[in-house]
Amino acid sequence: MTVRPLGIPDPSPAGAGPIQRFLHVRHRTAELASRLRPEDALVQSMPDASPTKWHLAHTTWFFERFVLMRDEAYVPANPEWHYLFNSYYQSLGEMHARPRRGMLTRPSLDEVLAYRRRVDDAVAERLAQGDDDALPSLVGLGIQHEQQHQELILTDIKHAFAQNPLEPVYAVDAPRALSVAAPPLAYVPFDEGVVEIGHAGGEFAFDNEGPRHRTYRQAGSLANRPVTNAEYMAFVRDGGYRDPMLWLSDGWATVQAERWQRPLYWDEALETEFTLQGRRAIDPHAPVCHISYFEADAFARWAGARLPTETEWETMAVDVPVRGNLQDAGMFQPRATSFETLLGQMYGDVWEWTMSPYVSYPGFRPLDGALGEYNGKFMNGQWVLRGGSCATPDDHIRATYRNFFPPHARWQFTGIRLGNDR
Repeated sequence: MTVRPLGIPDPSPAGAGPIQRFLHVRHRTAELASRLRPEDALVQSMPDASPTKWHLAHTTWFFERFVLMRDEAYVPANPEWHYLFNSYYQSLGEMHARPRRGMLTRPSLDEVLAYRRRVDDAVAERLAQGDDDALPSLVGLGIQHEQQHQELILTDIKHAFAQNPLEPVYAVDAPRALSVAAPPLAYVPFDEGVVEIGHAGGEFAFDNEGPRHRTYRQAGSLANRPVTNAEYMAFVRDGGYRDPMLWLSDGWATVQAERWQRPLYWDEALETEFTLQGRRAIDPHAPVCHISYFEADAFARWAGARLPTETEWETMAVDVPVRGNLQDAGMFQPRATSFETLLGQMYGDVWEWTMSPYVSYPGFRPLDGALGEYNGKFMNGQWVLRGGSCATPDDHIRATYRNFFPPHARWQFTGIRLGNDR
């Protein structure tokens, strides 16, 4: 059977074929989940988060639905599970309500893991047959989708563990970061003029990263590093959460309604924070994280600066090597570091909020069919983040990557890099 490819490049790195790349990423997801007990994998701590068991099942459903079911002879593991593990693909049918995913005690974790093994074997076999030209690109998209859920497994279980008075530790064996003094905050200038942003093709990219296009960039500058815990603590101690003049209207309403007084996971004394390594003293030099867009914007205003646009961020990051404190480091927590380049920590540690709303680029076209629901339909009421975090897989991030969340979200590893008009 030969089918026209979808035009999604295979993300496999040099030396790894599609089958090896697929099995490697699938194994990595199972490895992240293996640190948990079965009871941990079921819990859903809030509507925005999902149980680990659901992540394991949904990513498997993605491969079953978009890869294996292209073959009309394929028999699904359990047709009823399509309703349970569909996330938001309305064109494929109804789905279980997102806020109630924690109610899915069945299928069991063992059944979900068996489901994964079955689908893994079937996908590897289909790839080995090599009779469908579209499969490598579809599997490539599924791999990138799975890596997004690897990050969600970490952020969602962190939120769940933080609700437990016992404060369970996820990463017992994680390496401890040595605190080093953050370099002084400085601004790196850039000129005004017409620039190009967006993915240029070749390597893998999501549809929302393109097409590459020209846009105008005003002159300004970008901070050489993210905002630190110490700098954000000064904002807290200066009454930043009590001054309505610093906040957007919706932000101030959220602060009042949610009674925010400090970043998520900081204790009331501003001395410790909950991490995937357990409760730790707040490192003053490490990037502040778990900050909403509203908080990032308020801090920037307090600091006499602003957030960068995504055009500013991308054009400054494009020549910076893609390396940093990412998921493969196994630390699962932002860390302080020194650097010799003009711009430090552009990748890893924390996703950096931009002041750009998440909208389409000129000429954007979503993928055909149900996969067109993947990104485009969320271009409403959300803000763009750049750079990846300590939970992002190393080979998943790039300068053009556009993450997005609503402005109140702060359970992800989100932080701040300042921009300025001078």
